[in-house]
Amino acid sequence: MSDLFDDEPGDVETRRPGGRARALVITGVVLVVGFFLLTTFASIYTDRLWYQEVGYGQVFSTMLWTRIGLFLVFGVFMGAMVAVNMYLAYRFRPLFRIPGGDGSVDRYRDAVTPIRTWLLIGVAGVVGVFAGTSALGHWRSYLLWRHAQPFGEEDAYFNKDIGFYVFSLPWWHYVTDFVMAAAIVAVIATAVVHYLYGGIRLQVPHDRLSGAAQVQFSVLLGIFVLAKGVDYYLDRFDLVTDDNSLFTGMNYTGENALLPARNILMGVALICAVLFFLNVWRRTWQLPSVGLALLVLSAILLGMIWPAIVQNFQVKPTEADKEESYIQVNIDATRDAYDIADVVPTNTSGIPEGEADADGLAQQLSSVPVVDPKQVFETFEQRQQPRLYYSVSSVLDVDRYMIDGVETPLVLGVRELDQSGINDSDQNWSNLHTVYTHGEGVIAAYANEVSSNEANGRMVWAEGIQDADNVLSETEFEDRIYFGEQSPDYSVVGKASEDSEDVELGLGEATDDTETGGDAEADGDVVAPEVDDTATTYDGEGGVEIGSTFRQLMYAVRFGEPNFLLSGRVNGNSSVLYNRDPVTRVEMVAPWLTLDSDPYPAIVDGRIQWILDGYTTTDRYPNAQRESFESMIDDSLQETTGLQTIPTDEINYMRSAVKATVDAYDGTVNLYEWDEEDPILQTWMSAFPDTVQPKSEIPEKLMEHLRYPEDIFKVQRYQLARYHVTDAGDFYQGNDRWEVPTDPQASNSQQPPYRLFARTTDGSSDWSLTSVFVPRGRGNLASFISVNSDATSDKFGQVELLEMTDEGAPGPGIAANEMQQDEGVRDALRDYVVANTPPVFGNLLTVPVDDGLIYVQPVYAVRSNADSSFPILQFVIVRYGSDVGIARDIPGALAVALGVDISDPDPDGNGNGNGEGNGNNDGNGEGNGDKNLTFDERIENALRAADSAFDRADAALSDGDPEEWARLVKEAQEHLARAVRLADERDAAAEGEPTDEATDEGTDEPSEEATTEE
Repeated sequence: MSDLFDDEPGDVETRRPGGRARALVITGVVLVVGFFLLTTFASIYTDRLWYQEVGYGQVFSTMLWTRIGLFLVFGVFMGAMVAVNMYLAYRFRPLFRIPGGDGSVDRYRDAVTPIRTWLLIGVAGVVGVFAGTSALGHWRSYLLWRHAQPFGEEDAYFNKDIGFYVFSLPWWHYVTDFVMAAAIVAVIATAVVHYLYGGIRLQVPHDRLSGAAQVQFSVLLGIFVLAKGVDYYLDRFDLVTDDNSLFTGMNYTGENALLPARNILMGVALICAVLFFLNVWRRTWQLPSVGLALLVLSAILLGMIWPAIVQNFQVKPTEADKEESYIQVNIDATRDAYDIADVVPTNTSGIPEGEADADGLAQQLSSVPVVDPKQVFETFEQRQQPRLYYSVSSVLDVDRYMIDGVETPLVLGVRELDQSGINDSDQNWSNLHTVYTHGEGVIAAYANEVSSNEANGRMVWAEGIQDADNVLSETEFEDRIYFGEQSPDYSVVGKASEDSEDVELGLGEATDDTETGGDAEADGDVVAPEVDDTATTYDGEGGVEIGSTFRQLMYAVRFGEPNFLLSGRVNGNSSVLYNRDPVTRVEMVAPWLTLDSDPYPAIVDGRIQWILDGYTTTDRYPNAQRESFESMIDDSLQETTGLQTIPTDEINYMRSAVKATVDAYDGTVNLYEWDEEDPILQTWMSAFPDTVQPKSEIPEKLMEHLRYPEDIFKVQRYQLARYHVTDAGDFYQGNDRWEVPTDPQASNSQQPPYRLFARTTDGSSDWSLTSVFVPRGRGNLASFISVNSDATSDKFGQVELLEMTDEGAPGPGIAANEMQQDEGVRDALRDYVVANTPPVFGNLLTVPVDDGLIYVQPVYAVRSNADSSFPILQFVIVRYGSDVGIARDIPGALAVALGVDISDPDPDGNGNGNGEGNGNNDGNGEGNGDKNLTFDERIENALRAADSAFDRADAALSDGDPEEWARLVKEAQEHLARAVRLADERDAAAEGEPTDEATDEGTDEPSEEATTEE
């Protein structure tokens, strides 16, 4: 044992472990760096492939080179500034040691000197990397400044184009702040070097700084103070975007205290900078110190204390008078920024007056949707098909389609793949990424129709369910869903050869022996249709080809999955589909857009297209009110926001700038210009040329399904709750403030807007997005708001605001309470009140009619003693004035409320009052609302409607309105054509098995056995 201690410290044996440890450390560092470089390269390389595949390679190139440029410019600037000052500090160090220095520094200096060059490079490199990395996040600000377009409007105080505040000011703020940060970092680095080499001696009473140190510090501090002066100059313009206690923008204190203060501080900073620069020659810190102290003192007195004095002793005692002109500017700017400047309230009573026209009301309510898209999710889930690995959105979409020449509202959802429904034992890589790859088709129900068939939840199916009309896929239709909101992270598609077996699982056709009715439905159980499985292979244009080994390696690294290299399912013809969520795809190709939180599907030319609304936003619009975007769009249906393009979620400008589509089969992304006058959009189109197509390129079939976006409507209604008041005095008093009411069925959440055919002040019925206001803190109705949501209409985007003149008009909360407490309603629902599953009240719709407003609310109940339970639309409640009625559908409920019989067809039209007309409110009732009638009755109604249209056309011609005459003649001809078609169908049916009853599902063809349930 003693021999172990006899070795010399320098013996070779004692050095080997250190050498091995050093080698291991070096190897570990190399591996870590190599892994980091490999993953970074794989991420960039695969992103480049993806952008090229979707046709937006230029977007990737622009963002990549912009970020690289910012990283290099700012990183090199910061690193060079630090390196040069460290070198100068060492170069001009004292050549002789001066007594009085800190002796403890000697050992650090001796340790640093041999590696000083590497330390300089290392410190400069690290600082440069951090600076460059911080600059990466400002690529949006840089591109906006670089490609800025003018707004063509000036602010009210500095007379600068609004584009200066939106595009230029944020960038110059960042550059100024960066220069100040660089100066401070350089001061710190310089101080360390001077301290190590004797340029700074803190222990001596005099001459603590060498001449070289004084020069460097004077220059660096002069640069800092000069940049601070520029910052004060820029801060002047921030006064029009600062938040104050009352509003956003310039106020009395800002113009009369803060603005002069910042002008003075700018001058003081300039003088202080000059004193620092002069100190290069004078080399005395007395004047610069006095100047710096004066700057700090001025900042406290003028920038903080004086504005507080003005605010508390001049403004507050007479705040209404002092702030009136500033409030008026804020009102005007806010209404412009949120595009509500043209919204003017129109007075209406809100409470129906006089004797009700039952038939007219029934016709006006014919197209009101009674199917709640939130409540019928489980019904769609249960009825859509038997596979657990398919699902639809929890909140379905509402759209309207032209069916039999009539605009008909539908509730629809996409049948998407939900891999969580796959058995746990089957969830392996091959199944999850090569077999279960896509969803199948669309499921839709008529939003304004009620069936007697409880097995269907009393809904009338239009698409995607066995025995449905399939009105959306009558022609060739691609129903496979490879790109959707629930699509897997990635799927590998493509087979090795044409003769290889298809492996992608899908749905086939329902078998003929499927039991869908009869005893099963009578027993209260839903018998799902038997559906054969089928296998296909993706043959669309989407996906990145990964046939080569190198690409397979890159994707194995990207997804951390070796099966890209090992699995036989990955072959020379394979492609990988990823970034499949429509929101993700649009965000990647247009990262400057804020996307609406509700993408919705539409069938356009036989393809399912996801439609997304893209907004341009900013929080820098001068004098406009800044609010939290999330707060403004919050309601009982809201889950997440798509806000991505500003540092916080606060905005004070918003435009619906872009309409985007994502093909559900091949993932093709198209961006279309919508707001052709938006300067922010024009700026981004300049930064990313050829990415946004002109508005004129929007296909006609797609235009039919474009709608007014929900999020911007919710933002506008949020602002109108306060900014419907346009007089500054009234605004300050706050005695006419509104708010969006709480959803009666969801506490602490705002009521969401709803889409329906709403009657407007000119008597027409437009496809609209609607909502209501109540006075702040009260329950009565203040106003009804609607916006035309038909993109094919000249009135698209026009907002109508109906302000109630009768303060007794009940708001949604009061109306819902009175409707649910009505004795007739309680009697009707008594049999459905079950301990665990009480009736569920659906969305409460406020519907304008000729002489007031009507409330409509569906009621759902879950069937008891059933294996598969889902809500069933049992009743509809209608409140007209103070009268409440409940029945199976709207006409019945309206009849109960009014105490009349409205079952007879309208003598002026062919609608039968069952809620299925077109909602034009012109008496023709031309919709398919007669599905339950015999062929002869339907033909009679069509002829009656044609005769009515001809009569109204003659009246229009007499009034000198040839356009209306032509429209009505065309309408009459359509009714005649429908009558002829029905006659042909009747005759064809007579030649087969005679029947004069309409089918239970409401098709024009007679069934073999007429059902009596409907």
